Amino acid sequence: MAGTLTDTYVAAIQHDLVDLPEGARRVGVVRKPTPWFHGVVDENRPALGPPRDLLAAFQEREEGFKLDGMCDEGAHNAAWEELDFAERYREHLRSDEARTALAALRDALADGTDIALVCYENTDKKRCHRTILRDVLAGSDD
Repeated sequence: MAGTLTDTYVAAIQHDLVDLPEGARRVGVVRKPTPWFHGVVDENRPALGPPRDLLAAFQEREEGFKLDGMCDEGAHNAAWEELDFAERYREHLRSDEARTALAALRDALADGTDIALVCYENTDKKRCHRTILRDVLAGSDD
């Protein structure tokens, strides 16, 4: 029986805002975790976080939009679109490093492990690589 695949953000776990399957493995998918992040997840797969150069470009552009007067969510999403973040992240997922990590998670799901992908962004108002990753793992965005 295949495991379930969900996703959430770290603050939702910390503040009990999300109902994860009992015993779900919380898998962080961040490139640069903060020290406290490790206390919230069971493991972190940095290979499934956005590549460093994309993160750096994104953060720089997001900050530029904020300095131009955009709100946090608006700046985030504008930088996402301007940098073609989604397509560049999908391209990263085709790298050897990411494919190895994807295979391990697919194997765990096939073995019946419930997995919750975890990063920092609340996707109610902001775009996030985690939703792309979830779709790729589920086979709906190969």
